[in-house]
Amino acid sequence: MLNVVNGDKEAVDGILDHDDVAAVSFVGSTPIAQYIYERAAGKGKRVQALGGAKNHMVVMPDAELDGAADAAVSAAYGSAGERCMAVSVLVAVGEVADPLVEKIAERMKKLTIGDGTDEASAMGPLITAEARDRVASYVEGAAGEGATVVVDGREKTFDGDGFFIGTSLVDNVRPGMKVYDDEIFGPVLSVVRVDTFEEAVKLVNDNQFANGVAIFTRDGKSAREFEYAIEVGMVGVNVPIPVPVGSFSFGGWKKSLFGDTHMYGPEAFNFYTRRKVVTSRWPEPTESQVDLGFPTH
Repeated sequence: MLNVVNGDKEAVDGILDHDDVAAVSFVGSTPIAQYIYERAAGKGKRVQALGGAKNHMVVMPDAELDGAADAAVSAAYGSAGERCMAVSVLVAVGEVADPLVEKIAERMKKLTIGDGTDEASAMGPLITAEARDRVASYVEGAAGEGATVVVDGREKTFDGDGFFIGTSLVDNVRPGMKVYDDEIFGPVLSVVRVDTFEEAVKLVNDNQFANGVAIFTRDGKSAREFEYAIEVGMVGVNVPIPVPVGSFSFGGWKKSLFGDTHMYGPEAFNFYTRRKVVTSRWPEPTESQVDLGFPTH
């Protein structure tokens, strides 16, 4: 039987503290994930607690630009950016920045935003009015922090009801800006420009979140170095949303995951089951004897 329990912190605490609840699995914001992990683990429960994300997509100068632009638009604005694996930061390395930003902006003009039940719609509304207004506030504040709003999703108008907002593209973003530091969870793509591969790796590794990351390149050496140097739980090479298949572990590092239990793969089997060890023998009666030594079976 499946029970759905609606409620706020009081209901959550009831689940975390109840003796009949053996394990808790959670996906949400980092502060709540940390709270759930600490409280449930303190009660001796098994815990999966996945937190926030700020997924980066690094584009090298040798990348195939049309493919990279398609991937960036798909990964940034799919599901209106309201998914933990959305790409929210594009790291443009060297001379690739200007043509890549131009290609992304061109593709954004062709996106159809509307009723999610309409097959023509590529992107639907946000989940609540509060979410829409919060996303808009990041775009509004970006210019004041020194960024360049290339495409402003607030300017797009919509007919009918729904918490709609257009897609936004913000260039010349830097760490320390709210549009970069916070998980926006909406259709906003920030572009950070760096000069070298090493700067790109440092930028990603310095971020507090470490859920997913991708690199777009045609150079095997860069890809291989990236795999080893990057401190992120899920890595894609020319794959913008590196969600592994169910037989492999899904989960980030740093403030994107608390504890050491991931969502997919062997760890999921271990999480939802409890191991029991059975030791048995079927000796002949004549083999029985007194032995005070350590049993070896």
